[in-house]
Amino acid sequence: MSISQRARNLVPSATVVIAATARRLRAQGIDVIGFGQGEPDFDTPEHIKEAAIQAIREGFTKYTASGGIDELKDAVTTKLKRDNDLVYTRDQILISCGGKHSLFNVFQALLEPGDEVIIPAPYWVSFPEQVKVCGGKPVFVQTHEREGFRLHRELVEPLVTPRTKILLLNPPCNPTGAAVSLAGLESLADLATEWGVLASL
Repeated sequence: MSISQRARNLVPSATVVIAATARRLRAQGIDVIGFGQGEPDFDTPEHIKEAAIQAIREGFTKYTASGGIDELKDAVTTKLKRDNDLVYTRDQILISCGGKHSLFNVFQALLEPGDEVIIPAPYWVSFPEQVKVCGGKPVFVQTHEREGFRLHRELVEPLVTPRTKILLLNPPCNPTGAAVSLAGLESLADLATEWGVLASL
């Protein structure tokens, strides 16, 4: 059975390759520190383990709502209000299994074939592949070391076209750690609003 052209167009994740190489070297007895997948070098905290075990013991093992359980959504709304002074309701919260999953859902829901997604570079290796598998076209905006790899409107605006659908913002950036100032975010948000582009964090 052959796989689709869409799947054949994807580039394997460099971080997965690096992690597999590190595991193989460790199995050979070589002392290796892996910097590929960004996993912490400490175990899951005990209170989290215990909460998971307790949930299993209480039979909390069945399917949940695809958008997340109400208790978790309530915890998110509480956090957003307490820490960010943002007010949301349950129906405005969607729970996923991580940032990449959230982005994939956004791309899957919004992109039509040929729609463009502006991605600041350097970028996390999964971003362009997710865009491509959802039918979109990654468009890269090069940030510069001399500016701390910060993204700003003057870099993005020349790349916006009628096909631009999403501007991917990733502050603090993975892998550079660069953050965008509040004024910079507001300027990028203004650009997205002017062009009718979704600014995806």
